[in-house]
Amino acid sequence: MLTRRAFTTGSLATGTTFALMPASAQTPRRIIVDSQMHLWKADTPDRPWTPGSRPQIPEPMTIERALAMMDEAGVDRLVIVPPSLEGDRVDYGQEAARRYPGRFATMGRIGLDNPANAQRLAAWRDQPAVLGVRLNIGAEQAKQISDGTADWFWPAAEKANVPVMFLAFGQAAHFARIAERHPQLNLIVDHMGISSESMRAGKTAEAVAETASLAKYPNVSVKLSSIPLFSKEAYPWRDVTPHIRRLFDLYGPRRSHWGTDATNSFDKASYKQRVTQFTEQLDFLSEDDRDWVMGRSILERLRWS
Repeated sequence: MLTRRAFTTGSLATGTTFALMPASAQTPRRIIVDSQMHLWKADTPDRPWTPGSRPQIPEPMTIERALAMMDEAGVDRLVIVPPSLEGDRVDYGQEAARRYPGRFATMGRIGLDNPANAQRLAAWRDQPAVLGVRLNIGAEQAKQISDGTADWFWPAAEKANVPVMFLAFGQAAHFARIAERHPQLNLIVDHMGISSESMRAGKTAEAVAETASLAKYPNVSVKLSSIPLFSKEAYPWRDVTPHIRRLFDLYGPRRSHWGTDATNSFDKASYKQRVTQFTEQLDFLSEDDRDWVMGRSILERLRWS
């Protein structure tokens, strides 16, 4: 069984950024961490999907498939965000971390409508390979946030030191209040704040502006992820570059996290192109900036040793 201690120790052993060689010959190596990808197994009787779920691509995104993509593109680690079709399960991400120590960790899901879940949050990070919570805020969850139903969650997550990734459109005012009232709560905005809802409404710029408005809170950071999905151009997706630069300039390298969300735009780009856009194409990033954005910042934010 994978224990929390074994997970942390394995991460340290596998994730080192220096080769084992004499000190005079040591050369720093950039560690690259994808801050989001969905992994899932096939829908089977012993592991059924949530009723009504539809995968983003026809074939399951398995551990082996993701690992091959990572190795080909030079990506060291991956933060797994379980898709909604998995419900609240985190066991597949834990399996990945157990089989490949130091390469994988996972976020988890939790209902906002049950204050009794505060007890679960208290021991959330004691679960092997589980780093935090991911909230995908649709209409029902948005109502729970606005009407006070979810008020228990924010102080409980802050007290337990559980990072929270979230994707929401039109909720900037609520999250500004949350960030201000809970300054030790680590909030991470997914995909520059651009949701499918904002895309359908043609409000990508408005979504980015909402995310920009949260940059003044030190406990908020942003994932510069899912870029090909938002672009109407071919690689390197220069029509999205102004949004990336706006948020990077506001959040800085230590609060900006590269990520792919690859299954949400799987046919639009190779996995390696998603890496090289940031490592080769964005000329406003210094090499030190790239070190932070490509991996160091998300490891620090999630406390993934």
